[in-house]
Amino acid sequence: MELDDLKQTWQKSQPTTTSNTDIMQLIQHKTYGPVAALKKAFRKQIILMGIIPVYFILINTNDLPHVLNSVILWAYIAFCIGVIVFSYYNYRMVTKMESMDNLVKANLEQQVSLLETRMKWKKTGLVIALAFFILLTEIVPYFQHYRMLDKWHALHPAIRFLIYAALFALQYFANTWVNERRYGRHLSYLKELANEMH
Repeated sequence: MELDDLKQTWQKSQPTTTSNTDIMQLIQHKTYGPVAALKKAFRKQIILMGIIPVYFILINTNDLPHVLNSVILWAYIAFCIGVIVFSYYNYRMVTKMESMDNLVKANLEQQVSLLETRMKWKKTGLVIALAFFILLTEIVPYFQHYRMLDKWHALHPAIRFLIYAALFALQYFANTWVNERRYGRHLSYLKELANEMH
């Protein structure tokens, strides 16, 4: 049963006045609850950001010294570590929400609001990260040579910057969609449940 199905079933089956205990049981449901869904999303992000740099190094073991001297690689590793730390703190927060026996309305609203704020920070942070990597792509060839970047710089600057603009647009729409699917709808559901508490 999906989260939306559970939500609809709960709304149909509950009386007009619902106890905070019933709401807490729904919030903290280990499989289908909104907190469980958020935990899963943050955990996936931590694992993915840990695997990608390792995978990239492993597939380039035949040229390891060159790879390990890559400014772009180390910048990307730093980016992944930042995402892991950010996701870990969010994961810890939702884990506490799941284990608290007496999660009061004000506390729940505060934590949901903080998570929403952090998702906005994430969206802004990803735009800054993209701008930083684009800047690296433009600057790095002046002091480190990569065949791929040499080919990229062979293109007319107008074409490159048009592609960069398209990347920003794509990132905006993709990030908005992913954030809503993985986090936004669950946070909205938590807000609805918090409003039901008294």
